[in-house]
Amino acid sequence: MESLPDAIVQHILSLISNARDVASCNCVSKRWKDSTPYLRSLFFSRGLFDRLSNGSGDTPDAVLCRMISYVVKLEELVVYCPFTSSSLASWLSSAGCSLSKLELRLDNISDHDEIPSKLDCLRAAGNLESLKLWGVLMVRAPKWDVFDRLKNLEIVGARLANAALSYALHACPNLTYLLLRGCEGLTTVLIDNPYLKQCKLDFFGAGDCSLEIESSKLELLEVQGCSYIRVPETSFLKDLSIANNSGRVRVVEFGMLAALDMLSMRGVQWHWSAISKMLHMANKVKNLYMKVEFTGDSDVFHPFPEIDFVDFFNSHPKLHTFDMHGAMFAALCQRDSLKNVDSRFDIPALEEVVITVRSPLNAEQKMSTLESLIKYAKNLRKMRIKILQMKSCHSSSDDFFDDICKFRRKNRRIVSIE
Repeated sequence: MESLPDAIVQHILSLISNARDVASCNCVSKRWKDSTPYLRSLFFSRGLFDRLSNGSGDTPDAVLCRMISYVVKLEELVVYCPFTSSSLASWLSSAGCSLSKLELRLDNISDHDEIPSKLDCLRAAGNLESLKLWGVLMVRAPKWDVFDRLKNLEIVGARLANAALSYALHACPNLTYLLLRGCEGLTTVLIDNPYLKQCKLDFFGAGDCSLEIESSKLELLEVQGCSYIRVPETSFLKDLSIANNSGRVRVVEFGMLAALDMLSMRGVQWHWSAISKMLHMANKVKNLYMKVEFTGDSDVFHPFPEIDFVDFFNSHPKLHTFDMHGAMFAALCQRDSLKNVDSRFDIPALEEVVITVRSPLNAEQKMSTLESLIKYAKNLRKMRIKILQMKSCHSSSDDFFDDICKFRRKNRRIVSIE
């Protein structure tokens, strides 16, 4: 490398981002040290200062400030190691204007009296395009100016207040991607970002959060932990996932779902009106994943009501893959679903189906449904049958399992058992 021009050396070293490696390079030669200001990104790992000698006179804050301020035009900064709010304010004052990507592990969920607040310090990085925050306390509105260039916002492991989150999102008017994962403290969430295309939300708590999203460009939406969901503009929505592991999904309100390609519905209990409404609106869906255990409008769990096999597939003619858990499969296996089937009936687009079976009850009807899927889905290439926690000591369980094995041998090119 000694024979290379300075510009080439600077370019090579600018590709190094790990702070420990950068410090090592500074020790090689003066020429290498002089190339440090031309770095484009810096990464400070979580345990970077675990072995910092107390006798050196350096503190983690001092090292952070020195290394960051030494770079002329830093574009990407990732800091996982601990730092104080005063340190954050110091190095953002020197590097904030050039930063386009910033990722910080704040660890301030229990720090109520930090002055200045770590969140407030972020206003110095006004040209950010991507901001990722871990361990966030946002119970009051951060003192942010408008982040006009911010497209990507991710907040992971946070304690939030409704009004504070609303203010923060209002300060990011041009977001196209939003991720809130492992967030608690929210009861009502309003997202009004007109350019938002992808939105992933995961809320802790009782599962009774209310969500409303206003964005005409939304293409992907994943929601966990909401009971009431309203998204009126969904013309471009292609991928939709709704789950609630703690509470019940009570109400879903969506606009047109003509572009929907993937629908996932998961949770312990949904109101039947929400399930039937989603299935009705998603009549052009191509990939459907159903893992809702029970229905019912109260604390009492109820099984799914009967779903007519023929009507269901006639209502979803574009269905390409279908993954159904025990409750949905049982609902399609009611006694009269397959009597007097029109000879013109078929399931034209279905190519792959995954079925989870949890009970030997109504075994005859279930076997009839499996056989009907083979018969009417002419393009079916793969059927996976999952036998999951069959809770019965009665011989009917063994008989049912034997029937499934015979069915598997009869259709061995298509059917597999797990």
